[in-house]
Amino acid sequence: MFHLVLSLLFGALGTLCAPEADEIKFLPGLQKQPNFKQYSGYFNVADNKHLHYWFVESQKDPAASPVVLWLNGGPGCSSLDGLLTEHGPFLIQNDGMSLEYNPYSWNMIANVLYLESPAGVGFSYSDDSNYTTNDTEVSMNNYLALKEFFKAFPEYIKNEFFLTGESYGGIYIPTLAERVMEDTSMNLQGIAVGNGMSSYEMNDNSLVYFAYYHGLLGTRYCYCLFLVSYPGLRSVCAPANFISVKAGYDGTNRLVLSQARGDFNIDNGHLVIRDLGNSFINHEWTQLWNQKLKGVASLYKLVRLDPPCTNSTPSTLYLNNPYVKAALHISPSALPWVVCSAEVNLNYNRLYMDVRKQYLKLLGALKYRVLVYNGDVDMACNFLGDEWFVESLQQEVQVKRRPWLYYTGESQQVGGFVKEFSNLAFLTVKGSGHMVPTDKPIAAFTMFSRFIKKQPY
Repeated sequence: MFHLVLSLLFGALGTLCAPEADEIKFLPGLQKQPNFKQYSGYFNVADNKHLHYWFVESQKDPAASPVVLWLNGGPGCSSLDGLLTEHGPFLIQNDGMSLEYNPYSWNMIANVLYLESPAGVGFSYSDDSNYTTNDTEVSMNNYLALKEFFKAFPEYIKNEFFLTGESYGGIYIPTLAERVMEDTSMNLQGIAVGNGMSSYEMNDNSLVYFAYYHGLLGTRYCYCLFLVSYPGLRSVCAPANFISVKAGYDGTNRLVLSQARGDFNIDNGHLVIRDLGNSFINHEWTQLWNQKLKGVASLYKLVRLDPPCTNSTPSTLYLNNPYVKAALHISPSALPWVVCSAEVNLNYNRLYMDVRKQYLKLLGALKYRVLVYNGDVDMACNFLGDEWFVESLQQEVQVKRRPWLYYTGESQQVGGFVKEFSNLAFLTVKGSGHMVPTDKPIAAFTMFSRFIKKQPY
């Protein structure tokens, strides 16, 4: 009886643990306020940095639902983009004022923590306004933010916990997981990375194949790269149109090319392949925009770093609305919200060429589930490079490559292809670009659900 009373007492206290001051009481833009709780505030981390978070509880039994961290990439892009345009409970509308409920929100089945990281991104800030950082510092501050989260929400400390993210989250997530797996107070179950930057070398090299087989390089005027790691590229193009290029990486993580024939040029650090007057640039979009922005580095605060082919205007209008900022308890010290910070991106020191070591450490523990997924028409972090990366881990194959299916409510659809290894899966999402939940919300929700529920893909 005594133990029952204690259990009831601590259970009651648990419901009071969430920081009441951070609770979002009324969110502008909604016709009807949600029936789940949500919170927005700050976690204080090292060097007087303050990381903004937005936490949405599960719409179905929060106490029993897993906790999922989401990080967008960049580096320098806000995770609120993931909330408002990808898989959050509400999606921003084109008017920049109204929100509509998302029937495929990931918080249908999970408690989701959206963290704006590092400081200088979104509403996160540093007291000294110094936004120069690197991979190691970011992983530590993200870990410290998680410690602060579970201190503020101790009722969730025993729940299953997953780390997820996309794009440069391919670096953020495994480097953070390396720290979290050493902390026995957190119930880490696994990681999921979407369209992630897992290996610069494999991403860059695979782009040539990707471009050729997507019709971006023709056979007659196909100038191919013979990158030292992948001599098989020679077979793709006609010998008469072949260029031999040796590739490697210098100490600043920059792709270094030595030209063996003069049929192309290197323009401002970019490899440009000429084909009937058109040019194809073999480079990740972040590196391309970095080069352009460095020419106007002194004006970076006036330059937008929006990802190509996206429209961040509605989110920017909404999140800079003073009523919204008040509802989210945004600090007066925070900068105006932009989807991606040029200052953070330009001052970011990329330390990891690949994250193979981190993946092998996770898989070696034999208890964490790992999902690597890619929209198959994304050219920023293409599926082939991540597939090569997964294969390079040399894990035992459990299920050979096969189609995976999902239901739209009316019919069964092919979601893409999946190959499963021991505690590791590589999955493609058919017809999706860089932001899978935006392009294919039903397929993305199905994939996410099966991942966290340990169901077959």
